[in-house]
Amino acid sequence: EGAQQEARRSLTAAAPAMRLSTSFVPTLREDPTEAEALSHKLMLRAGLVRQLAAGIYVYLPLGQRVIDKITAILREEMNAIGGQEITMPVLHPAEIWQKSGRWEGIPEIFRLKDRFGRDMCLGMTHEEVIAWLAAREIRSYRDLPQIWYQIQTKERDEARPRSGVLRTREFLMKDSYTLDRDVAGLDRAYVAHAQAYRRIFDRCGLRYYVVQSD
Repeated sequence: EGAQQEARRSLTAAAPAMRLSTSFVPTLREDPTEAEALSHKLMLRAGLVRQLAAGIYVYLPLGQRVIDKITAILREEMNAIGGQEITMPVLHPAEIWQKSGRWEGIPEIFRLKDRFGRDMCLGMTHEEVIAWLAAREIRSYRDLPQIWYQIQTKERDEARPRSGVLRTREFLMKDSYTLDRDVAGLDRAYVAHAQAYRRIFDRCGLRYYVVQSD
């Protein structure tokens, strides 16, 4: 109950009031035929999103307000553990992905060429950019630890977009990267992030489960 109250306070305080009489809120009375997931149906009926193409969505004013409120919570909790927000580009040169060995063998990467014929891609993740940046800017172990995070658009050539905004071709992600002196520092950073994520979910009023990943 306390978490739910905190979530309501946080989400209410993050955006100014809006007049319903002049707001663009195109609600639907019936479930859309193209929606299968319950969350997708509710978002469409409530006027939060509209689907432009398979896995590609327009976030309408109410949907954007939800995003703004959630990102405000994300920034507060990430900053609280020493995170520093950066913004990395969506468009990447192929060279950094070729150097990491991930250019080939990942069919979900959107690949393209610029007008000069140079290979480029749209970022589905940003480890390569972080490695490029750190290699140029971190001069000594005294510069560590660092926590860099961003809230950025990702692109993924998803073979089967489904479940509304849960599995899409374009999506907004909060990703965080830590640079540490040693394994012990990495472990401390992991614990700090795990605690931050718990606080984020609690403040959003979500029920969640912590599981081990591969």
